[in-house]
Amino acid sequence: MRAAALYGVAGALVMTAAAVVAAPAGSAEPLPGPAERQGVAVAAARAAAEGIRFGKCSEEQDAPGSLQCGTVTVPLDYAHPDGEKIELTVSRVRATGGNDALKVPRQGSLVFNPGGPGASGMFFPLAGLLPEWKRIAAAYDLVGYAPRGVGRSAPLSCQDPKRLLKGPSQLPTAPSESYKKERIAQAKTYARGCLQRSGSGLRHFSSLNNARDLDVLRAALGERKLTFMGASYGTYFGALYATLFPSHVRRMVFDSAVNPAPERIGYRNSLDQSAAFERRWADFRTWVARHDKVYGLGSTPEQVLLSYEKARARLAAEPAGGKVGPGQLQAAFRQAGDYDDYWPQRALALSAYLRGDPTPLIQQAGPYPEAVTEQENGNAVYTAIECNDASWPTDWRVWDRDNTRLARVAPFATWDNVWTNLPCAYWPVPHQKPLDVRTSPGELPPTLILAAERDAVTPYAGALELHRRLSGSVLVTERAAGTHGIGGGGNACVNGHLEAYLLEGRLPERRAACAPRPEPAPSAPRDAR
Repeated sequence: MRAAALYGVAGALVMTAAAVVAAPAGSAEPLPGPAERQGVAVAAARAAAEGIRFGKCSEEQDAPGSLQCGTVTVPLDYAHPDGEKIELTVSRVRATGGNDALKVPRQGSLVFNPGGPGASGMFFPLAGLLPEWKRIAAAYDLVGYAPRGVGRSAPLSCQDPKRLLKGPSQLPTAPSESYKKERIAQAKTYARGCLQRSGSGLRHFSSLNNARDLDVLRAALGERKLTFMGASYGTYFGALYATLFPSHVRRMVFDSAVNPAPERIGYRNSLDQSAAFERRWADFRTWVARHDKVYGLGSTPEQVLLSYEKARARLAAEPAGGKVGPGQLQAAFRQAGDYDDYWPQRALALSAYLRGDPTPLIQQAGPYPEAVTEQENGNAVYTAIECNDASWPTDWRVWDRDNTRLARVAPFATWDNVWTNLPCAYWPVPHQKPLDVRTSPGELPPTLILAAERDAVTPYAGALELHRRLSGSVLVTERAAGTHGIGGGGNACVNGHLEAYLLEGRLPERRAACAPRPEPAPSAPRDAR
């Protein structure tokens, strides 16, 4: 459900197989029990009575005056709503209001989640400053928030953030047995650290509780029914919300959908993502090859790959600036699988490095000390939710067998995904069983699903599965495109469907398709930095 960097709103607002493999069955469970349902009702009633006192944002949030901040209180454990409570931070920009040109009546609050797990939506309301969001911002209060565990919302931690600043890392595409043992030991240590640093409440950081929190937030905003847009992982707990609280839904947009099939949550979705990244990596190399006159990295995708592997080998021998090794190179170029916008700068940085100038690569791939606390927190929340949400294989031999097979045809991201998710094999708190996302005809208002056909972070099959499971949903596909998060971005056709739905409740009669947005233009060498 996430790429190398947590999915923010960079793609959508400017700002998870090649082989059939074995995995734990992970049978679905019925709707959660009456204690949790009653707990949500109690918490929502309290929130409705208290509301949210919006005011100036904290100095740390460094927000412009139009952005207001507040908090909403939710139970840590919904089975015990009178027990320990946590506060979620919330942000808002009021609807700008319609005028004769816009002709859009005010329609309440639009709540947004950018995904992750582990990403914060606190700055989402500023999207209203962008031309693509102007009409939506006129009609809706734009509301963002930091989900439980994220930022100042009862933050989770699994290790000292300073560890992220330790030197350049190796990331072999064909790891040796000794390297695998080293990473297994690191995964065990990391999993133990999550419990030691975050405490016994760790088990309550889950997608089901994120969906319940969303209903409490709805009530705190004074909304009888929820208008919600979730991107990436936000589509998954948005779909849980639609299953748990269908009568509370007004409109819902699912942008770049996670496959919600219970048997795919966790391990299998990770494998699907690794396969999809290989396709997207090929798309990037094909684009670079078409612009060989600019970059000089090769006139075929195969030659571009040789240039990349040459850089990997050189960085393994001597890290750039003592900071960027193969691991940092991989992380930077994996972002190119997320967003086309990264393509020109990444290609220029690789070209400059191979020609003797490492500065652009260091700037793009090197560590950012000022961001390590946020990064560590995001990693911790990602791990906690991924591991809590579903059972993962506990036998390393399963991971090794399945991913060795997959890496033969999809080497780019496969082992990177393994090391990211391996703490789930040694998770110190009980796993949940995924909810069977499904609604019956007439149970849920019509919903909108947006998806790019070649999305790597959340492969297109996930959008098709969600469309099958949510009765009355309509799928809009951006053909032959792979940017992750397409609503409110660079495709006018997609944005037209988004506006028509959010502003008028109007959807296509059946599946709709949009031509891809234009590919990025190559950048001049002076833009590499």
